[in-house]
This record gives sequence, C-alpha cells and structure tokens, in this order.
Amino acid sequence: VLSLCCEACKKVIFHVPSELEADMLVGRVDLKECLQSAEFISSSDGNFKVLEDGSVYTTSALSLSAEKKTFTILLKDIQEQVQKKIHVSLVKEEKKTPKSRHARDTVLKRTKRRWGPIPSVMIENSLGPFPLQIQQVQSDTAQNYTIYYSASGPGIDQDPKGLFYIERETGNIFATRAVDREQYPSFQIICFATTPDGYSPEVPLVHTIRIEDDNDNAPYFTQDLFEFCVPENSRPGVVVGKVIAEDRDEPYTLHTTLKYRIVSQTPPITPAFSLHGDTGVVSVLLPQLDRELVPSYTLLVEVRDMAGQPFGLCTTGTVVIRIEDMNDNAPSFKQLQYETRVEENRVSVEILRVSVVDLDEPGSPGSGAVYEIIRGNDDQAFEITTDKNTNEGILCVVKGLDYEAAKQRILVIGVNNEAPYVLAPHSQQLSQSTCSVTVHVLDVDEGPVFKPCLLRLDVKECEDIGTAIGRYVAQDPETENSEGIRYRIPPGQCNWINIDDKSGEVRTARVLDRDMGEMRRGQCNITVLAIDRNGKTGTGTIQVCIVPGNKNFPRITQTDYIMCRDRKPICLTAQDGDEAPYSAPFTYRITDRNLASMWKLTPHDDNSWYLSPKGDIPYGIYEIPVSVIDNGGKIGENTVRVNLCDCVTPTECDGRTRQLTGGNVTLGLWAILAMILGSLLLLLILITICGCCGAGVMHRQVTDDCANHNLIISNTEAPGEEVMDQNIIPLQNTCDQGGYGVKTGEQQTFEMVKGRGHTLESVNGAGHQTLGSVKEGGGQTMMDTCRYSYSEWHNFTHPRLGEKVHLCRQDEEQKHSEDYLLSYNYEGKGSLAGSVGCCSDQHEEEALDFLDQLEPKFRTLAETCIKR
Repeated sequence: VLSLCCEACKKVIFHVPSELEADMLVGRVDLKECLQSAEFISSSDGNFKVLEDGSVYTTSALSLSAEKKTFTILLKDIQEQVQKKIHVSLVKEEKKTPKSRHARDTVLKRTKRRWGPIPSVMIENSLGPFPLQIQQVQSDTAQNYTIYYSASGPGIDQDPKGLFYIERETGNIFATRAVDREQYPSFQIICFATTPDGYSPEVPLVHTIRIEDDNDNAPYFTQDLFEFCVPENSRPGVVVGKVIAEDRDEPYTLHTTLKYRIVSQTPPITPAFSLHGDTGVVSVLLPQLDRELVPSYTLLVEVRDMAGQPFGLCTTGTVVIRIEDMNDNAPSFKQLQYETRVEENRVSVEILRVSVVDLDEPGSPGSGAVYEIIRGNDDQAFEITTDKNTNEGILCVVKGLDYEAAKQRILVIGVNNEAPYVLAPHSQQLSQSTCSVTVHVLDVDEGPVFKPCLLRLDVKECEDIGTAIGRYVAQDPETENSEGIRYRIPPGQCNWINIDDKSGEVRTARVLDRDMGEMRRGQCNITVLAIDRNGKTGTGTIQVCIVPGNKNFPRITQTDYIMCRDRKPICLTAQDGDEAPYSAPFTYRITDRNLASMWKLTPHDDNSWYLSPKGDIPYGIYEIPVSVIDNGGKIGENTVRVNLCDCVTPTECDGRTRQLTGGNVTLGLWAILAMILGSLLLLLILITICGCCGAGVMHRQVTDDCANHNLIISNTEAPGEEVMDQNIIPLQNTCDQGGYGVKTGEQQTFEMVKGRGHTLESVNGAGHQTLGSVKEGGGQTMMDTCRYSYSEWHNFTHPRLGEKVHLCRQDEEQKHSEDYLLSYNYEGKGSLAGSVGCCSDQHEEEALDFLDQLEPKFRTLAETCIKR
C-alpha cells in the first residue's frame, strides 16, 4: 500500500475581477518552490486547471458571488512518496473611483505598452563586456502592483543553460557569454510578470533574441579537385564545367556573396579558359585546343566572400581539364610501295604486313587503323585485317592463286580510322593515304582439277545395274587436258555407282530404290579421286539423286462388298506406293462390257470412285473387273466382288457371302441367344394368330359408367416417379414402327409396338406365354381387327433381329445385347388375378364381367384393347 505524506506547502492569493471568462489566466504559482519534481498536478475545483509551469487557468466562465473563493492544488511525487498542497485564494478586486478631472485634463493621452518589446538582437561572437544587457521588458501594471520578472526557455533553463538571465525587479535581460550564430541562430524565451503573492497580471510574453551574423566563416569548395573534359578544337564559349563553393554564414548577405577567379594556369601559356565570377562556370577561351600540343590544363581558382572585396575571406581550389582527342590527324602509310611472294594454291596464309603513322591518341578510335583493298581484288582472293596490338595491316590469301591464270597481282590498299575524320580549324581537307602491293605468284606442280568440283547426277528409280548416268573427268592445270589421269572412288562410301578408271564414265552399281535402307534419303555424295602420272591427286564430288519413278501398280484396298436392297453406292478406294506425280489422281474403268452395261463408276475424289448399279438389276454375286490408272499411266487390274442381296442390313447376307468366299463363321453366344429368341417369338405369333382365327369376331363397347368397382384391388403404392434409367433403350424406328426393351431384373421382356395403342408382347416369366384378346361375358372370344398377319410380323421382326445379331458381332464387349436381352428381378409367384394384358389369351375360368364396370380413368386401357 502506497502511503503519501501530505502537508500544506504555502498559501497563494490572487486578485481577480468578479467576472472570469473561460480559459482566462488567473495567475502563476511557483510549483518547484513547493515540490521540485511533481509527477501529478491536480486542482480540487473543476473550474480551474493548473499547467506544468504553474499557470492557473479557468476551464469555464465563472462569477465570484462572494468576495473570496478558495481551492487547493495537489502535487504528488510517486517515487519519493511525497504529497504537497497549495492553498489558492481568489479575492475580488476593488473598483477604483475615477478621479475628477479639470476641463483641461479631458484630452486623453496614448501611452506605449512596454510588455511587448521588439525582438532583441545580439552580435555573434560579441566581445562583451559580460554580462551584456540586450533588452528590458516591463509591465504597465507595475504602476499599480509590485511586479517581479522571470523567464524560461532555451538559453535560460534549457540548453544552452545560463546563456541569458533576467533581473527580477527591473526586467533587464543580460547575456553571459558570446554566441555562435551558425550553432544558435535565434532564441525564443518566455517572460513572466507576477506580483509577490503569485498573481500574474500579464499574459506570458514570448520574446525572440536573434543572433546577428558575423563574417567568421570563409567560403570553401565542395570538392578538393574538380576534373573536366573538353574535346580538342572546341570553339570559344563552350562550357567545360562548373566549380561550386559554399559559405556557412547567414545566407543572402554580403558574408555569403561569393566571387570566383582563376589565379594561375599550368602550363603558363596563353590563357585557354575563363571562369565566370558569379556562377563558377568554366568555359573555353582559346580558339585552338590541340591535344597533340597540350593534353591537359591545371587551373588554380579562388573563391572570396563579401562580393570579392579585398577584406573578404577566401579559399583556393584546383581544376584539372583534360583535352579529349578528336580524329583530326589522318593516318598515313610509312611506305608507298610493297612487294611480296606466294605459292599458287596456298590459302589462309599471311603474305605481308603494312604499317601507318597516326598522331592521334594511341588506342583511341581516332588512331585505330582500318585497312581496305581498293583495287586488284575482284575475285576476293585477298583479305586484309588489323592487328589490334600493333595497328598493322595483315594481308592474307583466302583463295588459292593460279600461276597459269596470272603470274603477278597488283593491289592498292587504303587506310582510314575507326572514328570519322574531323577537320581541324584553319586546315585543309586531306586525301586518303594509299599504298601499292605487288604479289608475285610462284608456280607449283599441281594435281588434276575436276570441273565442276561438284557434279549432280539424277538417276531414275529402279534403273538396271550398269546403266550409264554421266561422265566426270579432271584436267591437268598445266596442260589443260585429261591424258594420263586415272579415276578412283575411295572405299567407305555408298556403293551406288562405279566410275571407269580411264574415261571417267559413271554407271549404276546397284538398283536404286528409294524404299530400301540408306536409299530412303534419296541422295548420296560420293568423293572421286583423280591421279596424274606424277602421283598428284585431285578430288571432286558426285551427288547422286534418285528421282522417283512409276514402279508400283495402283490397287483397290477392299474388293468384297455387300449391297442391300437400298442399293447404296459402294466407295472404292485405291492406293499407290509411288510418289507424285506417279500416284493420285486415279482413273477407274470397268473392263468387261457386259458388266459395264449393268454397273457404273462415278468420281468421288482423287483416290476414290463410287460403284453403283444401272437401274434394277437382279440380285446375285457379281465379280466386276476394274482397272485403276495412276497419274503416270500405269494400270492396275482389280476384281471387285459385289453381293447384291435382298436385305435390309448387310448382316443378313453376311453368312452367305463368307461361305462363298470360303471363310469360316463362328456365331457368338449372344447371336445364338438372339436367334433362339427370334424363333420363340415367331412361334408365339403363329399360336396367337391361330387362337384369334378360331374365336370369331365380336365387338363390344366399354362405357365409363359401368366400370366401377370391378377391378381386383392390388397393393396400393405411392405415386410413381418418372423413370430415367439407362436400361430403358429406345429402339430404331422404321416405317412408323417402334420397340422398347426394359431390363429390370432376372426376368426378361421384349415388346414391339406398331401404330397407336396396339401392342404385341412376349413374356418369359413364371413358365407361361399368352396371346389373346378381350373376352366378353361368358368367355366368348372376340377377334381384334388390329392384329397383324404373319407376313407383317415377319417383315417387322426379321430385319431387326438380324440388325441386332450384326451389332453383337461387331461389338467385342457385347454391349448391344443389353438392348433386347433384359432381365427383371424376381418378385414371387403370380397372383390369382392372372394377367390383365389386353392382348393376352385368357384361359382362366373366372369371368371378366368386371371389365364392364371399369372406372373412367381406365378408359385408356380399354381403348387400347378394342378397335374403334
């Protein structure tokens, strides 16, 4: 528990008006006199607030009803555990009765207020004597009260402490020592005027003490050394650079007004540069700056304050100006005539070096030499380059020279610089320096030379072995004939050709076929040697290129087809192993006249033609001879076998066609099962037709009002849902006929529908099959006129079953069997009610009178069972 000792420190009385405004200064209390370090300052009266400097202000407008108001200022030092109190009393001021004035005293006089003096000024680095009075502050209220003066702020109780103080009784402000303006350009202190009891009749005064600058700092350059560059031969007035100096004294005064000048120049010749006195800009003064004469200049420059007056402070600096080289000196050859020798047929050999003289700076673009052959090198047999280390020109032979063609070559070589030439002032244009080089070609015994060095020979594909395809000979350069020269093909190359060792005749060594081995790329380069009597050799190259030929017959890719009763054209497609232009487009012809009168061919594209019958020709198997002619005229004979069959799908004749062609057919499990189901279906149709014919014909209308309460009630189930099952697969509709197959479990059903509302159903379940019509009354049967004849059912079912069998053969995964072989879940034994199918044959003993009393919602069921 923190316990603080609390004691009354002192009492303070303030004389105030009876009406106090908000935020009005009441007075100032010396808090440090009571507690040196007060961490917590508070007032017991919320109408007053106390600041850290002891100033007491009102927080709101206040009226003193009584003559005296008291409150307490509480001070706390938590660390030292000390607590002090200051009792403050506010006493109303007595209104002074104005003195009577005489008539002559009615004129008011204006007095100068002394509590707000102008800012004080103190000279920088003042010599004293100290303490030095710099200002006096006085309050007008001193006429009525005893006023004590005090101050705080920088230079008094803040750094630099002790520099100023104020006399308590007089308000005189004194300086105790000299001040550096560059460190402290000004001070702002706060002056207070209080009565002995702590009342402050004046608002605290902010007083500024300005330190007046003294020229105690010399200017200085921002760099120890200034370095500039300027091209030689620059015109006068060209700016070289700028020197910069600074001064720490007060800106915009004479103490910081600087002037520049050049003190000296090295070398001490005619002044080459000028220096602007105000800006420090260095410019070219001499009209001719020649780097070859003076490569650089050194200037000693001076900067002085006080606008350059002699009594100003000054500093010197150094400026180095380097003259940049310009290509104002053209290179020139040391010699004007050169001679050299070289053997004929020598290549990539250096034969001569030439050198030049250039006065420009070595290693610069202005002195780098660039050589060129101006004349005498029309065949580009010579080449000249520059040695970067020595700046010499290196002349080389890049193509072999022929002594027999020219025994001597004369070259003219010119030289320039890498940088363009710049004409110096007051000088004349110079012409390009050149020299002449005479090259003597030395005779050398040479080997035979093939002309041309590369011979291309085109050979047709599949030419016979030994076919002459050309002749390749070489000549002796000295005699220019081919006598005594023998030819040979070095081993290790493709053995496509042979060459006669005496005549140079070239023949094929094998049958060249682009479809074989290394011949697929279509060409081969073969090196041939020519050897003269002295054993000198020459080489040449034969490029053998295989030209594609018409070696393959066009043939039809598929020759067996089945055409059904729709007689859809057959697309015949041919292939040819040759390349263009010996392949497509193909032309088709039927070579047999009799068959040509029955069948026709029509173009489809470059590779395919359509084969179709002309008119209504009898069914049967036709073997049609078709010749296919390629673009090169080569004819390929083909026989197309067409089985024109009375069928709907090719699968109906597929078995017979395969038997005729000698193929073996194996029926799959699903195909056999489909055939069994088809046979059963036909058997059921026959039984149904026989039953219907013996029952006679009877018509009966089923009315809506007699159908009530006659249906056998089965178990009630909730409303059904729309079935979206992938097992319900719609079959293909043909001629307004359709069928649906449903797979629901182990039992299977297949239903076909013709027309609207007439169905034929074959049910395989519970071991019975039914086909019948609606019975009336006592079991007499009626013949429904919507039943089909046997031929109609045969025409309807036979092609569809054949199509399903064909699809089963084509599908290895046997997915198509799911379309018609569907199983149902076993749901138990059949009910006693028997079948309610309208098309079933009812043999049960119970009567069907309940059909006369069906509810209206079963009208649709009744309508499907009778013919309107």
